[in-house]
Amino acid sequence: MCFTCCERIESGAASINHCLCGAPETQAAMDRIQADISRRQILGGAAAVVGMFAGFGLAPREVRAQTPGRPTLLTNLRFFDGTTLAMQTGRDILIDGGQVVALPAKGTGPVDADVIDCGGRAVTPGLIDCHWHATLVGVSQIVALTQDIAFVHLMAGREAGATLMRGFTTIRDTGGPVFGLKMAIDQGALPGPRIFPSGAMISQSSGHGDFRFLTSLPRMPGDAADYTERTGVAAIADGRDEVLRRTREQLMRGASQIKIMAGGGVASPYDPLETAQFTLDEMRAAVQAAGDYGTYVCAHVYTPTGIMRCLEAGVRSIEHGQLADDATIRAMAEADAWWSIQPFLADEDANKYTDPRSIAKQQQVAQGTVRAFEQGRAEGVNMAFGTDVLFNPTGAATQGRQLAKLSRFMPPLEALRMATGAAGDLLSMSGTRAPYEGKLGVIAEGALADILVWDGDPETDLAFLSDPDTNLRLVMKGGRIFKEQLA
Repeated sequence: MCFTCCERIESGAASINHCLCGAPETQAAMDRIQADISRRQILGGAAAVVGMFAGFGLAPREVRAQTPGRPTLLTNLRFFDGTTLAMQTGRDILIDGGQVVALPAKGTGPVDADVIDCGGRAVTPGLIDCHWHATLVGVSQIVALTQDIAFVHLMAGREAGATLMRGFTTIRDTGGPVFGLKMAIDQGALPGPRIFPSGAMISQSSGHGDFRFLTSLPRMPGDAADYTERTGVAAIADGRDEVLRRTREQLMRGASQIKIMAGGGVASPYDPLETAQFTLDEMRAAVQAAGDYGTYVCAHVYTPTGIMRCLEAGVRSIEHGQLADDATIRAMAEADAWWSIQPFLADEDANKYTDPRSIAKQQQVAQGTVRAFEQGRAEGVNMAFGTDVLFNPTGAATQGRQLAKLSRFMPPLEALRMATGAAGDLLSMSGTRAPYEGKLGVIAEGALADILVWDGDPETDLAFLSDPDTNLRLVMKGGRIFKEQLA
């Protein structure tokens, strides 16, 4: 707000117009305006900002000249549409205005289109990671909890570009101060995935999101918020009123869904894995506040007790849940809830821990992972893919390999659907709080043009996802090409 406006408000000559910069309606208007501006103008106007990030390798990597105002036609391909469990042939993909506008029969597309010959390769929708921490993945836990938050954000910016280059064009951020990063990506200042932000993880005292040191206890009325609370990593709330307040704060910031901590975790030293966190009344407060905004609550939880309490409260997405028993899995299916599940196998790609307590909890979760996938599929639970790579800079690069591991539990295309069409369905539960207009995770008329071209056969196996530097030949997000190596 300008100084002149402030003076007018203070004098009573004008009223306050609350900023709606993060509102979906404002973002939609910005998207429509930017669609009318040529790509050259966008890049020219953003050159100064992009230059700041160039040293981190964040400058856009468009290598193909695209003609403003002309549609793009992908041809000579076989594609997975994100839903049908088969590769399709005999069609091209026509893109205009950032969306897929048609799937014409091969050779029947418009003659004035910019044609991209995919060389017979496999084409898929952009991948979606439904459990990612964009600001917390690229740094260690001690850095995230103690270092200058500006450094954390810069590392997040660097990692955002790498995430996109792995083919993940959308992520659901399940906790962290990600709103600024999202804004920079959406405005074209640096490349990165679309972000569905949760904002701060909402946790009870002593819960999985309470990162305070024991020297911070006891917390008294009037005490300053902890560093992780001040920086937006977490929000500690006890009692219905506090949960309402902290939930509403994240919605005010622009959260597309709310994340609560409903049970113990692996990384946190003070909450045993089997603990149930938040009372039913506290959970219902978060669900009610989110529902009033047209969106939903997702919950970190592993055990049957915690999951059942979440379902009773109206939580719509269970994060992790590897220790669920048969009755709990059936209850998830009956509630039509989503299971955002990760291939936690305590293998070489797992998050690294030195605390013996965390190592023991990690092994316990890994033992439940195989059964969780098998029973979840058998009961028909809605399942979507996520990774939850956390405080693990080197682990971030395993994102595609984590998805490829799902082929151990199901056919490759079914696994791929968990990170495309199914994941897009999960994201759609944000309703009017969804920050992007258009369907995600599918190649269909009206869908956002987030498209990948691969060397590999998704019907056979997904091993090619493990090496995107070599096998990912084209990255398109919103009709804009960020990588092309089709020659």
